[in-house]
Amino acid sequence: MLQKSALVDKCNSQFQLIFGENSSHDDGKIIMAHFGEFSQDLLNSLTTNVEEQMLESGDKKSTIKRMFSILVEGLQNIRIHAERDNNGNQVSFLIVLQQATNYRITFGNLVSAAVADKLTNRIDQLNNLSHEDIKTMYMDTLSNGTMSAKGGAGLGFITISLKTNAPIEYQKEPVSADLLLFTQVISIDRV
Repeated sequence: MLQKSALVDKCNSQFQLIFGENSSHDDGKIIMAHFGEFSQDLLNSLTTNVEEQMLESGDKKSTIKRMFSILVEGLQNIRIHAERDNNGNQVSFLIVLQQATNYRITFGNLVSAAVADKLTNRIDQLNNLSHEDIKTMYMDTLSNGTMSAKGGAGLGFITISLKTNAPIEYQKEPVSADLLLFTQVISIDRV
């Protein structure tokens, strides 16, 4: 449970705004939404729940596999790399919107300004590469990547980029003197 604070309220307001925008789509429905911390057990439960809903909706196995990969990468990025506020809260969220022709997955979490700059540079770089160039980058990173102190080799966004056919959208919203709410939107085709 998140400890109440002005920062948590700002992040929750942004979550509610995005939730409302997603709810207003005539051709879609939100199949998953969570605001708060993501434990490993919750991550497992959320991914299983989304997979079950996709199966019930008749989505192809290949679409379900891409969704699962994106959810795991995005939620693990949050669990491992997201900043905590002064109260120790790891303020974050997930929204999955199902539409007739695609899914929109929205992740949000706290980052420092320096990390936000690195993330936007990385996403911009990936958004400007062809699918083949992203595959090459993935293989190079897999072969030559060095592990960070938190166990990452920089494959998360590369993997996500490989699983979507659309650019990764992002937004940075200052929520305190030293933290920003970093939101990413990933789309995957259903057909």
